[in-house]
Amino acid sequence: MPVGTLEAGQVRAMFDRIAGVYDLLNSVMTAGLHHRWRERAADMARVGPGARVLDVATGTGDLALELARRVAPGGEVLGSDFSEAMLTRARAKPKPAGVELRFDWGDALELPFEDDSFDAATVGFGARNFADLLGGLREMTRVVRPGGRVVVLDFTTPTKPPLSLFFGLWFDRIVPLLGSLVGDSEAYTYLPNSVKRFPAPAALAAELERAGLHEIHYLLTAGGIVTIHAGTVPEQGEGA
Repeated sequence: MPVGTLEAGQVRAMFDRIAGVYDLLNSVMTAGLHHRWRERAADMARVGPGARVLDVATGTGDLALELARRVAPGGEVLGSDFSEAMLTRARAKPKPAGVELRFDWGDALELPFEDDSFDAATVGFGARNFADLLGGLREMTRVVRPGGRVVVLDFTTPTKPPLSLFFGLWFDRIVPLLGSLVGDSEAYTYLPNSVKRFPAPAALAAELERAGLHEIHYLLTAGGIVTIHAGTVPEQGEGA
């Protein structure tokens, strides 16, 4: 196993451990901007009232909640995650009216849904934790109907100074320090390492194409440290 990686069971246990501080540290580490990034990801899902959406690796549910606001009234959002402690936090949050929203246990690599079950599938800051990135993207593509969207929101590593220097300092030094302050430096050392291993934007776009999507595009935001990728499931007879 490469340095800085964890087995799937270890990742699950890590998220169970940090569930209680996850939202707080997200806000501290991103100056609260992660909510805006999720809003933009929901924009790129292109869903409206009555739509049915899956949020994979939903964590404490913030992206699922944003999607729920988009599909009301009459829509449905399912947040899926393999960490029960994170799901417990998600279930405790206030839910929008006029929409069915639930949070269920699920493995991103073996989604328990029929083909073409959703109008869109999203993943926010979770794809880099997939034990098999391409396998997870293919599962998300499989469960979305033709013409529907798959959206991936995550960090990326900037390559040009001064942002690359600041990013390295923040993720290599400050984030692990924050983790140690809440009693889990291991988790907040793993998370920056997972960003470094994650494909660069163009490479991730290529993975989405391999997963069977087309019309793929991505947005760089937050000065180039966050990417939002989106692709469309081909209609019958269209090439990926």
